[in-house]
Order: sequence, then structure tokens, then C-alpha cells
Amino acid sequence: MQILVTGAHGKVGAATVYELIEAGHTVTGCDVIAPVYEAGSSGAHYVQADLSDAGDAFAVVRGHDVVVHCAALPEPTRNPPSSVFRNNLMATFNVAEACVRLGADRLVNVSSETVTGMAFAERSFHSPYAPIDEDLIGHPQDPYALAKTFGEQLMDAMVARSDVQAVSLRPSWVQWEGNYERSLGPWLHDPFAAEPSVSFWSYVDAYDLAHALRLACECQLHDWHEAVYIVSADNGAGRPLRSLIEHHFGEDVELRSLPREDAGGISYAKAHDLLGYEPSRSWRDYLTEDGTLVSRARLLHEQGETGIQLGKRALS
Repeated sequence: MQILVTGAHGKVGAATVYELIEAGHTVTGCDVIAPVYEAGSSGAHYVQADLSDAGDAFAVVRGHDVVVHCAALPEPTRNPPSSVFRNNLMATFNVAEACVRLGADRLVNVSSETVTGMAFAERSFHSPYAPIDEDLIGHPQDPYALAKTFGEQLMDAMVARSDVQAVSLRPSWVQWEGNYERSLGPWLHDPFAAEPSVSFWSYVDAYDLAHALRLACECQLHDWHEAVYIVSADNGAGRPLRSLIEHHFGEDVELRSLPREDAGGISYAKAHDLLGYEPSRSWRDYLTEDGTLVSRARLLHEQGETGIQLGKRALS
């Protein structure tokens, strides 16, 4: 298929570019970063575009069968709130509108676990049960979560008024060789002393997420929009989920049936049923039991041979 990946220079976008090229698809990447004019492409065409501009969105979507929409300001604390909301929501609106008007077959939308509203809440709260699933009603407060929630509603509107299919993937905290140690190290060192996780210690490997995005491009979908969580099979603290929840939340959280003792606090069962998604990576592929980066992962990162780095090079 002819597939456009937006936000192609981000960690998720770059890993997805590499995954799709390896699967034999023809890939175009776009991002706001300027192209390298002196270098020839080594696997994917690259176009610089600002998707919050409707003209740019229509120009890059034209001619593609599927759009994987990864582009976004990735969280709400490093930019003014209005910029996060405007950029993320308008980019998604423009991409969806372009898909409808230009006849794309499918839009794979990268949403977020933050649609529940808990991650960046100014007035904190937590889920009444674990594992969290798609039945939990979200109460977003911050501009990032609000834009992601409205983005899913844009997918609903798109499939209602057109023949474009849509699926929204809600990844948990995305990890790769470059940030596993910094992100999950404190959890592994002492998860009972660290601040409690409102996602119940869920995370996802960038390459598992990229694989899920490929599955979403290729699988059979219904004529309506579905949203699914994409997470790793285990939790990022390396402990039984029951003991973590009992220590930090007591009886305030109902612990439901778990697929494994050290399961993450978000369920990927729906993604398994809809996409055939099954995570294959764990923090154990990168870190020791005390949260230190293993030498092989460090070497890959230093040598520039990770899937994310190879994906970025494919766009140059």
C-alpha cells in the first residue's frame, strides 16, 4: 500500500516508517522538520509539512491509501496550553478532512491513554478498577488529553460521513532504547517508594507500537471507528500488580482478573481481538532487574542501529 506516516521524525513515527518499509509498503513520511536536500532517500520519501495548515494536509495526503497519523505535540507541559490544543486538534481535523475529500481508504489515528484524563490532571483522580479497559469513561482536564479525545470524535464523524475506515490506537507511556533507563529505572529500583502510577505502571515499547500500527493498516476493519489500548504485557515495575495497587491505592481500586501476575494496569485484550496485536517486547530486553540499561541496548543506541534511528535515516 501507499502509506503516509505523519510525525515521521518522532520516535513513534520513525519506528513505524521502518516497520512499514520492512513489510514491503511504499512509505512517505512528513513532519515539520526540514528535509536533508543533499541526501538521497534510502527507503521512504519525505515531505516537510505543517498539518495544522489545511493546504499542507491536503497536499501530503493526496495519493495515499492509508494515513498513519502520529504527528502531535506529545504532552501538555512543554508548550502553551493553547498551542498544544490548537496544533493537535487542527492537525487531526485537517488530516481527517483530507482523507475524506481525497478518497483515502483508512486513517490510523494515534490517540493516547491520556483520554482517561488521569495522566496530567490538575485535580488528580484514578481509575476505580484495574486493568483499565475501553469501557472506562474518560474525564480529561488538560489540553493534550482533550485534543486526543476530540480526535477520536473526529474519527467517529469521518466514518459516519464517508467510506474511510478508522481505528484509534491508545498507547501507554512509550519507551525505547533511549529512555527506558530514565523512565522505568525508578519504578524498578523501588516501586513502593516511587510516586504511584495512575496508569497502574503500564508502558509500551515503541517497536510493539509500530507493529500495532502496521497491523491497523493491514487488518480487516468494520465500517465504524474503534479505539483500542496498546500496551506491553507486563508492568514497568517488575512486581505483582496486586501488591503495587494494594500498597498505593488500598481498597480504592478493584483488581479484576489478570492474564499474568505482573500484568500491566491497562488491558490490550480488545487490540488482540481486533488487530491480532500481541506484544513481544518487555523492559527486560533493555534493563536489568534494578533498572540499569543492559550493554546490548546501550551499544545499539550508541551505534545508531535502533529501528527508530534507521527509520529516521530512511527519510533523509
